[in-house]
Amino acid sequence: MTGVREPQQERSRTTRRRLIEAALDSFGERGWHGVTVAGIAERAGVSRGAAQHHFPAREDLVVAAVDLLGQSQIDELRAQAADLPSGASRIERVVEMVLNLYTGPLFRAALQLWSVAATDDALRDVLVPLEARVGREAHRVTVELLGVDESRAGVRELVQATLDLGRGLGLANLLTDDTRRRRQIVREWARTLELRLADSR
Repeated sequence: MTGVREPQQERSRTTRRRLIEAALDSFGERGWHGVTVAGIAERAGVSRGAAQHHFPAREDLVVAAVDLLGQSQIDELRAQAADLPSGASRIERVVEMVLNLYTGPLFRAALQLWSVAATDDALRDVLVPLEARVGREAHRVTVELLGVDESRAGVRELVQATLDLGRGLGLANLLTDDTRRRRQIVREWARTLELRLADSR
């Protein structure tokens, strides 16, 4: 029985992942109002019944999508952590990693959801606690990668400013390729952090 159950569980996980990824792509391309569970199922190559079994409503997909987005960001940071240098160059590399989190299709999909949630109470009620949890985890990992003591005055705010800067640059990157300007900002912000965080590591 175990041998039968495990492939079924794996297929279920695969189906769920395909639906979540299709939802993120759909939200990013068409926005919240242009997307249905049935449309997401079609995009994922999954039957409508199977989609509704996993996610009866779009809000359920949002919860799973934000979870995946947050975990993908953390996984990406951790995957790059092993190659981090030491000293001042480490800070610049961490800043670059964090700022680059907020580019690409996953961030674009998140922005679509945030913009709708600003005027949609039901979606906002779903998103706010999820975003708070994802934000706390991203903050915690950034502190770890920078190797700083957050109990020191101003350190928490500097780390949060780094994450907020990433989101702002992500917005600037929506309509045009902002890579060149982002590189310059990475260097300048890294220098600022190196000076301000020197006594907190």
